Amino acid sequence: MAALGPPLQTLRGLLRELRRATGRDGHPYRQTPAYRHIMAAFRSHRVTSEKLCRARQELHFQAATYLCLLRSVREHAALHQEYHGKGERSPEEVAGLVGFRLPQQPGGKG
Repeated sequence: MAALGPPLQTLRGLLRELRRATGRDGHPYRQTPAYRHIMAAFRSHRVTSEKLCRARQELHFQAATYLCLLRSVREHAALHQEYHGKGERSPEEVAGLVGFRLPQQPGGKG
């Protein structure tokens, strides 16, 4: 895995993905148990002058991994929605999907 970004950037990414995942049902995402859990975990693992939190890097790594999972699931669902289950397609449509054009027949046919 690449280097971890700042924890605040990871937190914002998690909340963005959570908002996208739960924004469809009409309920605010801040009232979900997932939001409360994420915020409580980040608040309890921040470093203060009174304590040195050894698990901070571990939490950050787990949060970044979970963020990667959420993004991948969302992108997979979008790809699945776009390319799956369209039924039988014509050769012209299939060629257009992959970026090709079928050759034209001489005499104006096709």
